[in-house]
Formats: sequence, C-alpha cells, structure tokens
Amino acid sequence: MKITAIPQLYRNLKRWRGILAILNRYGLADWLTATHLPFRDRFKGPDGEPLSDHTRAERLRLAITELGPTFVKVGQTLAGRPDLLGPEYIDELKELRSRVPPEPIQAIEKVLDANWPEDWRANLSLESEALGTASIGQVHRGTFNDGRKVVVKVRRPGIASVVRQDLEILAGVAPLAQRIEGLAAFDPVIMVEQLSRVVISELDFNNERRNLQYFRSLVESDFPDIRVPWVDASWCTEEVLVMEEVEGVSLNQWMSKAGNPENVESMARKLADFYLRLLIDEGVFHADPHPGNFIVGDDGQLGIIDFGMVGRLDDGLRDLLEEMLLAIGAGDQQRLTKLIRRLAGPSGGVDTRRLHMDVANFIVDYGAQDLGDFRVGAALEDLGGILRRHSIQLPPQTSTLLKMLISLEGTLREMGAGFGSIEVAQRMTRSLIKKRLSPKRRARQVRHLVEDAQYFLQTAPEELTSLMHQFRSGEIRINLMHRRLAPMVNRIVLGGMASAVFLGSSLMLALQVPPVLFQSSEPGNFVNVSILGLLGVLGSSAVMAWVTVAIARSGQLTRQGD
Repeated sequence: MKITAIPQLYRNLKRWRGILAILNRYGLADWLTATHLPFRDRFKGPDGEPLSDHTRAERLRLAITELGPTFVKVGQTLAGRPDLLGPEYIDELKELRSRVPPEPIQAIEKVLDANWPEDWRANLSLESEALGTASIGQVHRGTFNDGRKVVVKVRRPGIASVVRQDLEILAGVAPLAQRIEGLAAFDPVIMVEQLSRVVISELDFNNERRNLQYFRSLVESDFPDIRVPWVDASWCTEEVLVMEEVEGVSLNQWMSKAGNPENVESMARKLADFYLRLLIDEGVFHADPHPGNFIVGDDGQLGIIDFGMVGRLDDGLRDLLEEMLLAIGAGDQQRLTKLIRRLAGPSGGVDTRRLHMDVANFIVDYGAQDLGDFRVGAALEDLGGILRRHSIQLPPQTSTLLKMLISLEGTLREMGAGFGSIEVAQRMTRSLIKKRLSPKRRARQVRHLVEDAQYFLQTAPEELTSLMHQFRSGEIRINLMHRRLAPMVNRIVLGGMASAVFLGSSLMLALQVPPVLFQSSEPGNFVNVSILGLLGVLGSSAVMAWVTVAIARSGQLTRQGD
C-alpha cells in the first residue's frame, strides 16, 4: 500500500468497517448454507428471514442493496455483462432496479428548499408519494400553477458524499484485486475508472438535462413517432431535474391492451429502427431501454424517459460497427473476420484461419435466429469465448453498448418481435451505403486528411530535430517489451547460477575440501570426496537437467525447423 493511501484509509475507516461487516455476514451465511448446525439461521435478511435459506445469487443481491447506491450501480452494471456472470446472477442483479426504498417526502422537500426559491410551493404542487425510485434519484409528480404537468427528479439527500466515498474505497481496492488471479481477468482498475465516470456524471442532473435537450432536438426533426419530454431549465439544478410528464401507459400495459399483434410488431420495428439509426447516424444511444422507460400515448407516439445514462461512440468505433453491419448484412464472413481482427490492435497476433472458422460458426448459430428465440446472453458468452481465445479485447465504450443491446433485446423479446437480427442489419445496409458514399461524408474525410497532413508537416521537422539532438548527445532510450520474457530470463539466471555452482563444486572435489567422505591417507579413486563439492555437483546437475527439460517441453530447445 502506498503512503499516500493512508489518509484515505483513515478518512474512510468507518465506511470500511460497515462494508466489511456486511460482506462478513453474507459470506458466513454462504458457508452456513452447506451445514446443518443449530446456529445456521443466526444471520437474518432485511425482512427477518434466515440468509442461509437464500441462494448465493440472492445473497449477492441483498448484500449489494444493503451496501448502498454505489454498489447498486456496480450491480446494475454487472447485470449487463452476461459474458462475466452466469444467468442466475444476471437475473438477480436485474432486480436491483426496482427494490430501492423511497426517501420520505420531508427529506425530498429539504433538497428542494436548498435548490429553489423560498416561495416554490406557491408555484408548484408536488405529490407526496414517489412515482419511482432509483439508486441516485427519486421521482415525484408535480403541477405548476399554469397547468403544466411535470415530473420532478430529486437527488437523494447526502448521496453525493456517500457515492464519492465509496468510489474512493473501490479505487483503493481495485489495484489489490488486480493482483488476484481470479479477479484480474475482470480488469478491476479499468472497471472502477469507467464506473466512476458514469456515476459522477449521473450525480449531476445537469448532464441528464443536456441529454434530454439533445435527444429532443433529434427526434423533433427525424423521428415524428418518437417523443422525448421537454425540460424546464429555469427549475433545473445539479440536484433537481424538472421535465414534462409524458402521459400515456407503460409499454407493458399497452401491449396487454393492443390486441392486434400487428400493432405490437410495428411498434417493435419502430423501436429497433430508432435505436439502430441513432447509433449509426449520430453515434449516441439511450443506454437503458427497458420497458419501464417507454410510454405509449393515446396518439400512438412512443415516449422515452430517463436519460441519465447515455452512451456515445467515437468516430473510429462507429465506422467499425458500420462496416460490421454491412458485412453481416451481406453475409461476408471473410470481411467480418478482418474487422474483428482490427479490434486486437497492432500487437494482436491472431490466427486468421481459426478466427474465420469461429466467426462462421457464430453467424450460423445466431445470425438467422428470430428475436423471439435469440438469447443475447448466450450469444455474448460465445462471442466472449471467441475474443478470449484470440486475445482480442473490446474497446471501453462497448460495455455500455452491450448493456443497451441486452436490455433492448429483452424489451423486443417481451414484445414478441418476430423479425430476425440479420433482417434488422439488412434493412440498414442500403442507408449505410448511401451515407458512406455521400459527398458530405467524403468531403469530411478529405478535410480530415488535409488537417492531419498539415499537422504532420508542421511537427515533423521539430520532432526530427529533437531526435537528432538526442542521438548526438547520447540520450536515446529504447524500451523493449517481450512476451514471456520473465521465464526466459529466469532460466538464464538459474542456468548461470547452476553452472557457477557446478564449477565451484568441481574444484572443491578436485581439491578435496573437507569435510570428506572415504577419508584415506592414500591417493586413489573414491577417497577423500568433498561432501560440499559432491552436494554442489549433484544439485547443480539436477537444476541444469530441470532447465533443459523445461526448455524442451516449451518446444524451443532447438531452432525453428531443425
């Protein structure tokens, strides 16, 4: 542990004790489940039930809930990663969304008093019963004096300090978890960094206000059948968000009343097209498309709410996704294999032939399935296996994208969508080709090339001059990285030490250094044998034999082809 981490540890000591106490209780319950001791029911859940009666996945969900909002957010993030957790854990962690107890109205009003003018009650009537709760915010209906019906989203009191403290603790634990073999594959440090950015962004409701305004401007011009609520910026702060109440029924209620399956199918296509077009055209997406965030109005418009989590893709990754969709739509397995290879980066040594076979099998298994039968969890598990086998790591932005795709797939499956995933990609192929060949896009690409060339011409002379100066002054440093270099160096060092011990021991045998075996005053064979020399020769010979066998087993005892 670093010296600089000691003040952080002391500052968060009370929270540390609380976290360890909760983990200890649920961990002991896990051990007691397999026993029949009289005290196995000692540990109780939040409703007074014995923890030993719950499954391990249920105890994980209960522990996360008790640990607080930051860990709830971690659980919600993991719920979108079926490539990391099994389906029983995924199903339990999905319940974290709907099991957050509400804050009393008095606590909510105190937050509003701190953010709004003193006479806000004269302008707005607020319902005391919460419309919805989440790990960070709580929602109440309200009505302005001018008749506007709004939804007021309020940040939970004191949540910001708790979240930042928990994130600080997680940041301190992540490097330790990185050293544990079973956890290193999850990249705890990177995961905590990504989670911190997301959670800190969600703490500031001004970010959600900007997301709402941005998405509303998009749908007004391009998606007349999609509705995004307006926001009243004059009442919005870092802790409070005021937006239009989208009237209608939830998507699930609408499906139960729709009656005609063709209407539901049309709505499912509308939803899929909206997300795919927005992803391709703008590189952004609403990251939480579960049915509770969709409201269907009397006019058939599909309203979308809760823009606290929005994903964005950079131009490079978006272009790569476009090309993948074109390859899938054309059934071009060779092209898709090359695109997946690009994810490996310049240092990725990928067996193209094996990767092509894996991609071909993946497309055969999942490409033509109807969304009613398609399971994203199983598909991601197989895709993750392909990427792991070929040492290919997905870019950081894809974690939110995967979460969105899983949630969207679940929503479409609940709607009974009968169109295939390949069909969705094929319907986008024509527009993608048109977009990629458009003069506007070509002009933008040419402009980027000119700007890059100009930057290179401006910086190259200075960089070359600096390099020549370092070369003349002897300041050039070359950093080399070699895979599996540590075992090779260890073998060299061990072999050198064994050789030195062998030579020294041979001299001790030749000089008959005491203590000796078979002591005799007459010279001859097997007399006056140095014990230390004999042990040294035998030990060093054994070490050198072991090194030789290890090199032989690695297949590198001789040169390639000999």
